[in-house]
Order: sequence, then structure tokens, then C-alpha cells
Amino acid sequence: MPQVFPILGLMNLSLAGIMTIPLVIGLVCGEKESVAFAIAIGITAMAGLLFYFSFSQDKKDINRRQAFSIVSFGWLNASLFGAIPFALSGFFPQPLDAFFETVSGFTTTGASVLTTIDNLPKSILFWRSIIQWLGGMGIILFSIAILPLLGVGGMQLYRAEVPSPFLDKLRPRIAETAKILWQTYLLITGLEIVFLWLGGMSLFDSFCHAFTTMATGGFSTKTESIGFFGRYHRIVITFFMLLAGTNFALHYRFMKGDYGGYKRDREFRFYLSLLAVAIGSVWVILMLNLGGSWENRLEESAFQVVSIMTTTGFATTDFNQWPPFCRYLLFVLMFIGGCAGSTGGGIKCIRILLLYKYIQQEFKKIMHPRAVLAVKVGGQTISPAIMNGILGMFILFIGIFVFASIAMSLLGLDIITSISSVAAALGNIGPGLATVGPTANYAHIPATGKLILIFCMLAGRLEIYTVAILLIPEFWRK
Repeated sequence: MPQVFPILGLMNLSLAGIMTIPLVIGLVCGEKESVAFAIAIGITAMAGLLFYFSFSQDKKDINRRQAFSIVSFGWLNASLFGAIPFALSGFFPQPLDAFFETVSGFTTTGASVLTTIDNLPKSILFWRSIIQWLGGMGIILFSIAILPLLGVGGMQLYRAEVPSPFLDKLRPRIAETAKILWQTYLLITGLEIVFLWLGGMSLFDSFCHAFTTMATGGFSTKTESIGFFGRYHRIVITFFMLLAGTNFALHYRFMKGDYGGYKRDREFRFYLSLLAVAIGSVWVILMLNLGGSWENRLEESAFQVVSIMTTTGFATTDFNQWPPFCRYLLFVLMFIGGCAGSTGGGIKCIRILLLYKYIQQEFKKIMHPRAVLAVKVGGQTISPAIMNGILGMFILFIGIFVFASIAMSLLGLDIITSISSVAAALGNIGPGLATVGPTANYAHIPATGKLILIFCMLAGRLEIYTVAILLIPEFWRK
């Protein structure tokens, strides 16, 4: 499929251009890691030129097979070349560790193999943050927004990159929709940078944490994560994590004057309701079992629940030490995730809501066999095709979780580490439980386990179908 390579080439050229930012930071700070970025820029740019000019540039519209290939290989391509600065920096023992960290970054998972963060040079810290920010809204969405140079249609790419139940086109032209979403993303990121900086956080840390918050990524510049900072910053980050887990189309419409959009949106109300119930439940259990100040416990509960459900993965406390009920609830939230059209991972709230309504409908059919019933949400009837897609995605999600968890346990990991590491990777969350908890890392995971988790991170970020379909032989037959 020669059409795939010119687009990958343009993506590589863009990636090389973005690498110049940490290169400049390294040069200004006098860091020797600048050499690693200079080499990475050269390799990435040369590969981009080779991909672009060595293959036919067909102007025809992209078909579905090519779209799925571009999206999946696009993430792999970005992760492979994005790992070069990490691999050359000397902070990662093995190339696989550098690749794991980069996949974790681009997929906005936030699972790290680094044992300490504070001693990293600023150029490396910034690169960790910006790859999450790019991955948050999607490098393919980025490509069809600013790189329409090939003249190919972007609809198939958009469908493959954003496989939510409802395709929310804000403009007739898909490139215009992509630009609107990126502009909204950029604006809210800028607002968070300002709020964090006004609260006393350094400008560098403000940029890095705004990037990883809005991407629901979770990489921090501190080993203690957000626990290093004060209450003001924790509250600001909690609010922006909540925004990042919300459909960005709602943010755009709000900025255009549609102030009632949030209230009308059934998924958003469901999202807030789940968060409120989870925060209240965790808070009550913490107070009953651990005591302490109710304000501090409420803040801890709110931060960790929002962080896990939006799949950001920041931490302010070691929730591994929380009562079993709280840990179990956080584990369940890992599967749910944020809203469709957000930067969050997981199954997504709209799918959970529709599955609930589908089960309701099935019970009604049992009680009223002759009734003609349809699944509806927000007054909109959901077609059987959409429901079949949601059911299929849910089954695949759970199936991958089960088989990957079994595979991890075969490597000698305990059961809690096995299932929580897979849930954290598949849901793009980052921290899990037990030995991959919020104060731990993934450095001790065997190489085979890291490869399994890399597959889970990519499958989760691209919502299963985009990756799974490449494994079907029929997909490659003409």
C-alpha cells in the first residue's frame, strides 16, 4: 500500500520538527542530551524524506484498509522514532525500555520504567510531556489538520483514529473539524499553563504538567507526581483533568456560546454522576477506616477518582494503602474511562451507558415479547449496527484483558500486578496496583511482559478494532 508511506513520511518530518524544541531547551540548559536529540532529528527527518519521495503519492481517497494501516503504523512509527532520544540519552538500560516509555507517552498511558524522575534533564522531561500532548488529541488527527499536502481525503483516517459510537463532525470538511478540535485543545492547555504558573509553579513545570493533564497522560516532572505540589495546584489539575475527560466538541460549543450543551449531553451527565458517586464512596470509606481531616480526605478522593477515571494517572497519595473497597472501585473505574471525543482512554462512558440501556431493553423484551423496542439515548435512537459495534468492542476489550492478564501471570507476576498492569495499559491509565502502583514503576516487568503491555497500550489507545483488524489475514487480501 504505497499510499501509506508518504503520509508516514510527512508525520516523520513533523516529528523531527517538534524534536527541535527539546533540542533548543537542552542547548540553552547546556545539557549533553542535546546530542541525542540532534541525532534523532537527523535520523527521523531522513526517514521521513525517504518515505515521502520513494513511494507513489496517489491522489485518490484513502480506503478503509489504508486508513487502518496508516493509523496503526502511524503510532508505531512515531513511537519507534520518538524513542531514539530516550535510547541515546543513557537513562534507559535497554532499547525496549526506551520504546516502552515512548509508546506509553504517545498512547497517553503514563506507565514508566524510570525509578526516579527528578534527576532527568529538562530536555528529556519536556520530550516525555510533549509526546503525551501530541498523543492526546491524536497524531493522525494532527496530521489531517495541518498536513493535507497529499490531497487525500481525511474521513477514513478520522473514523479510524476516533472510532467512537457517534462521529461528531463540527464542520462539513473533516480537516476543518480536526483544526477546531486542535484549537480547542490548545486553548484549554494554555489556560491551564497560566493557572498553574500563577499559583507559583515554575513555567517549565507548568508547561509539562498542562501538556500531560490535557492529554490525560500522567507523566510528571517529579518522582512524587502531583503529591510534590500544593493544594492549589492539585485542585487546578483536578479541574482540568475533568475537562480533558469530557468531549471536546462540548468545550468548543461552549466557547461559541452554547452554554447549555453540557447539561443537554446525556453522556456528560452520566460521566459527572459516576464521578460524584465514586468520589463520595471513596471519601466515606476513607473517613471510616483511616480518619483524618475530612477536607484532606475529600481532596484525596476527588483527585484520585478523577485521575483514574479520566485515565490520567497522576497521584497525590499511595492508594495501594487504601482499604480494599477503594482499590477495587478504582480498578473498576480503569475500565470505564472518560467521554467519547475526549483524550481519555477506557471503554468510554457512552458505551457503558448504551450497554446498560441495551440490557434494560433485553429485560423488557423478555417481559413484553411483542413490543417493538429500541435503544435510545438523549432522544436519539441507536441503530443495531452501532450497538453491534459496541458489543463487539466490549467483548474484544474484555477478551484482550483476560488473555493478557493470564500471559502476565505466566511470567511469574502476582495476580494483582498481572491484572492491574493490563487494565492500566489497556485503559491507558499508567499506575496500577501492587508492584505497579502509584509509587512504583514498570522497570521490573520482564521483557516479554513489556511487549504484551505495549500491545495493550496501542490497542487501548486505538480502541481495539483499529489494531485487532490488522491481525486478521482476510484484511490483507485484495
